[in-house]
Amino acid sequence: MLEKVDLKKVMMKEEYKQVSAGLKERLTQLQQSIKANRLPVIILFEGWGASGKGTRIADLILNLDPRYFSVTSFIAPDEAERRKPLLWRYWNKIPAQGQMAIYDRSWYQDISVAKLEEDITEEEIVRRTESIKTFERQLSDDGYLIIKFFLHISKKDQKERFEKLLSSKNTAWQVTKKDLKRNKEYDRYYEVLDEMLENTSTEYAPWHVVSSHDKNSCMADIYSIVVSAIEKAVAKKREDHHPLPVDAPVILSPNFRLLEMPKLADIDLNRTLTDETYKEQLKKQQEKLSVLHNKIYKKQIPVIVAYEGWDAAGKGGNIRRVAAALDPRGYEAIPIAAPDKYELAHHYLWRFWRNIPKTGHLAIFDRTWYGRVMVERIEGFCTSEEWHRAYQEINEFEKELSDWGAIIVKFWLHIDGDEQLRRFTERQNTPSKQWKITEEDWRNREKWPQYEEAVDDMLRYTSTDFAPWNIIESNDKKFARIKALRTLNHAIELRL
Repeated sequence: MLEKVDLKKVMMKEEYKQVSAGLKERLTQLQQSIKANRLPVIILFEGWGASGKGTRIADLILNLDPRYFSVTSFIAPDEAERRKPLLWRYWNKIPAQGQMAIYDRSWYQDISVAKLEEDITEEEIVRRTESIKTFERQLSDDGYLIIKFFLHISKKDQKERFEKLLSSKNTAWQVTKKDLKRNKEYDRYYEVLDEMLENTSTEYAPWHVVSSHDKNSCMADIYSIVVSAIEKAVAKKREDHHPLPVDAPVILSPNFRLLEMPKLADIDLNRTLTDETYKEQLKKQQEKLSVLHNKIYKKQIPVIVAYEGWDAAGKGGNIRRVAAALDPRGYEAIPIAAPDKYELAHHYLWRFWRNIPKTGHLAIFDRTWYGRVMVERIEGFCTSEEWHRAYQEINEFEKELSDWGAIIVKFWLHIDGDEQLRRFTERQNTPSKQWKITEEDWRNREKWPQYEEAVDDMLRYTSTDFAPWNIIESNDKKFARIKALRTLNHAIELRL
């Protein structure tokens, strides 16, 4: 891609003024269209050192209302960021609907210069590349507009710009030894960067390689590309949406090995424990988990425990028995309620990415990202197209966490309808428990067949070898708590 760019392209000042005036005015107008149509926009700038990324961004934002955009400069990750998944800090910075995010460098530094300057295998570069393409595809599918610029200059231009900066004590600090090394080895970096651009220019997020030899020509190209891309995206937003029919097939990657799962109707719920056995096993399993918690901390292994289940299946009590064995400094229990307005303005996975634990820590999710294919599916909070697509997106999300090194333990707490009714009635008739039962619980109960079908689909499409589902028979809460503890302990022991 780099060789196709005219690095001597020049635009005279008067011509630039004439060309850019209309584009600047149009960009200002389009920012209101972005807001009105709730279009999230990401504009990222990559390029050679001294290619002018900062200056180009400064020029661009002069025409924008600062209330509706943000600028982020992604430098090398700090210690806290290195204890999170690679994409974590980027997911945290994606804009809300109707907002623009402008990035000075991005996730591409993790597969471009990193290839030459860090101790990373070719296999890891390929994995990161696929993760980035998945990330951008997921955002695009959710309605995000992604505009990617690479500012290109020649080796000679870059050297001259470095020399000019070094000639003044006021600007010399901007040039590092690493910058000079990169210029000296320009051809090596050129090859890697060109390969990166070719491998990551997609239909949903194409690269725009722009000559930065002349600032007038460069800015004219940037304005033209940004205005054109936003106009097309706004027009697309205004089109009628045609969701997939309900019986559309679920499309899953063949790279994921799905495990065979039973249907809920086939689960034997007559599993019980005596009080004596329960007390004995509770102490034993909690002591074991306490020891394992110390070991995963020392080895910096993150653990993610995901709880789903029927209303009144006993998630809260189950979670409390797990948490009781853990050092409170090394875990967090995260209750997931219906998303608020700000969360709804982002990709549905955004709020879960924000709560991923750091290495060596454990996160317990009380309800999870699976709401997309259960309550959101059944209550119509998302389109048929969105929940059909979510199985693949969730598998990709969990694969990213698994590749990072996380142990993922997923529980479905299963009870039958009669047991649920008994527990609902008990809650309603017990003053201290009445807060646990709501009208919504009773409404959901009326939709038991629809939820059962949705759960069966969830188990069928998202139980993978790296993140398997564990069905916990929960008619007897004592049995359920011990099985959950044993399952969690076993998963950690397998990794250790």
